[in-house]
Amino acid sequence: MVEIIKYPQQGDWHIYARRAAEVGEDVRRGVASIFDDVAQRGDEALKDLTERFDGFRPTVLEVSRQEIDAACQSVSNELKQAIAIAASNIKKFHAAEMQQEVAVEVMPGIRCTQRAVPITRIGLYIPGGNSPLFSTVLMLAIPAQIAGCREIVLCTPPRRDGTIHPAILYAAHTAGVGTIYKVGGAQAIAAMTVGSESIKPVYKIFGPGNRYVTEAKVQASTRGVAIDMPAGPSEVMVIADGTADPLFVASDFLSQAEHGADSQSILLTTDERLASAVNRSITTLLEQLPRQELAVQSLSHSHIIVLHDDAEMMRFANYYAPEHLIINHSDADRLALMVENAGSVFLGAYSPESAGDYASGTNHTLPTGSHARCYSGVNIDSYMKKITFQRLSREGLVSIAPAVTTMARNEGLVAHSLAVEVRTNGTNSQSTTK
Repeated sequence: MVEIIKYPQQGDWHIYARRAAEVGEDVRRGVASIFDDVAQRGDEALKDLTERFDGFRPTVLEVSRQEIDAACQSVSNELKQAIAIAASNIKKFHAAEMQQEVAVEVMPGIRCTQRAVPITRIGLYIPGGNSPLFSTVLMLAIPAQIAGCREIVLCTPPRRDGTIHPAILYAAHTAGVGTIYKVGGAQAIAAMTVGSESIKPVYKIFGPGNRYVTEAKVQASTRGVAIDMPAGPSEVMVIADGTADPLFVASDFLSQAEHGADSQSILLTTDERLASAVNRSITTLLEQLPRQELAVQSLSHSHIIVLHDDAEMMRFANYYAPEHLIINHSDADRLALMVENAGSVFLGAYSPESAGDYASGTNHTLPTGSHARCYSGVNIDSYMKKITFQRLSREGLVSIAPAVTTMARNEGLVAHSLAVEVRTNGTNSQSTTK
């Protein structure tokens, strides 16, 4: 079912670390044309593009209060209870991430502080497509509320009948999002970037999506709008030894594969018997999935890789930089200390990625495509700006004046030096206590 690669040379690792979805020039050009269209025609372009890509032409882009209320009524009590548990855990974890103001007197008379200030207006993108990702609403909106973002708007594609999946609207209501638009795909990112008659531009865009959405976010970042990260097709890497249950590993493989044809799953192991057993278990479990076709396409570019030892597995894992890393290993805590590049890590046999995707409390919006080498997953800091403040007394300025003036003049910036010298040379008529 899945190709087993045994003991590949390090020089060949790039072959097996290659992701399935590469953004081509055709995608870049297509997304750029969508940005231009939205910038020129505003709401009319958004309606045309929604009809073209989603099969429905909205007359009004914003979801009405009546639609939200009706959706909330239609969600089952069982799902509402599950969402409540997930929301509670997400709140607890992200509230704990809030940091106190930093205040340091670096020298007598020189006090420096740092304060976290929330981003005023943010935009959330929630994919529709194969799965109504209402869990992503919780993951993005709850931290935004905790951070104190004043304006939160949400874009998500409508279904062919013009409705939004009720669970998405209920999750948005639960998380305190009141402004929701029936716009999806790259056109939603464009709208939140350049604006339209209905949708004001935002300062930062959050949320996962396909390669068109990912490319749109990249282009948004060149137009002055920040993004959380370039989050594309989902991926999981499992590190397992001979103690792992093959069914557990196979289920983790398939939970990723059912996301879509571009998703990728990789198993690293030192046990050839486990590699074969996992393959057999994948075949068994695959029969239970309603989305077998998507999973099979994903598995066609997934791999089981047998390596020599734990150290080599961890080197490969850090090279690959997975979005999700499951360490289903008898010595998981030791291996966890070697993790350098990963979006989120799941330790032990009973920590499936599914727990983090929904309800354990950590955020599931994570960097993909090796971006975990330099990006973090979404967290409270994602919604904040860090502003520094400093207050110097005259004595404090005098104490660092020689360093400042010497450095400024050596850089050829004489006015910088003068700004210090006029304050410290001779008698200052202003109060020395200010």
